[in-house]
Amino acid sequence: MTTATACTAATSATGEALIGSAPDAIAWVCLEQNGPWGRRAWTESHLDADLGRQIETLAETHRVRPSLIRRPGRSEDVAVTGTRTVLVAHTHPERSWLLAGTVSSAESLLTLDWRAVAAGDLEAAQASLPALAPTASAQLLVCTNGTRDACCARLGRPVAAQAAITFPGRVWEVTHTSGHRFAATTVLLPSGTLHGRVLDPTALLTAVDRGQVELNGYRGRSTWSSGAQVAEDHIRRTEQVLGIDDLTVEPAVDAWTVRHRDGRSWWVAVSTRTGPDRPESCGKDASPSRIHTARTISGPTG
Repeated sequence: MTTATACTAATSATGEALIGSAPDAIAWVCLEQNGPWGRRAWTESHLDADLGRQIETLAETHRVRPSLIRRPGRSEDVAVTGTRTVLVAHTHPERSWLLAGTVSSAESLLTLDWRAVAAGDLEAAQASLPALAPTASAQLLVCTNGTRDACCARLGRPVAAQAAITFPGRVWEVTHTSGHRFAATTVLLPSGTLHGRVLDPTALLTAVDRGQVELNGYRGRSTWSSGAQVAEDHIRRTEQVLGIDDLTVEPAVDAWTVRHRDGRSWWVAVSTRTGPDRPESCGKDASPSRIHTARTISGPTG
């Protein structure tokens, strides 16, 4: 087993499930930054490190996921002062939206109303950074940061290149999505839906353009915690719910309440136990995986 394929091969061998592995983020802010990315890209790239730390702090305070992005293919090693694209997305299904545009400097992100982004307040978020405008064109981010994990570069770059041919202008390489062992890993914005072990990236954008979730390789929606992701996925599969914004999830007593926008709701119990050991990333020691089990204990109501 080579270093480049170690974590992906190990998790595949254990049969580790993808669902419940999406990171916890109510919103995403992405800044285009060409050139090399270090393991901690916001402070290890051509971006000013002090600025990177400020943005990371703002993001962490408001439960927002900050990411650096670049177009698929050979990346020009340009200076940090160049004009670059910014994507800002809020993921909650009842108010998801995506802002996109170009800014003249990375410092523009300091004027962004991060509280409004986290709250889903589109008007306030746009007012704070008028260079951005709402777009209905979903964007696909593919993790390719080889300095964090070799699998992401080896498996992610071909996937990004393939998708960019079919969907030009809608695909980006991204610094980190979590879940290296599930490479190739992707994020769709504005929904914040993540997928792993991606072989056909075009299926993801094709599905979202139909207003649907592609369940093959589904890791969950970053809007929800791990248990809520499992509950949502359970209802999608058992009730055949594919609409990308059809379901919301709320905590209930010893369960999760999954609500459909048509008025139906279900109680779903989720349990978690320790699974086989596998490395979370290439070069790391093996650690226990988690096995999630979901069952409907009440529903549908409404």
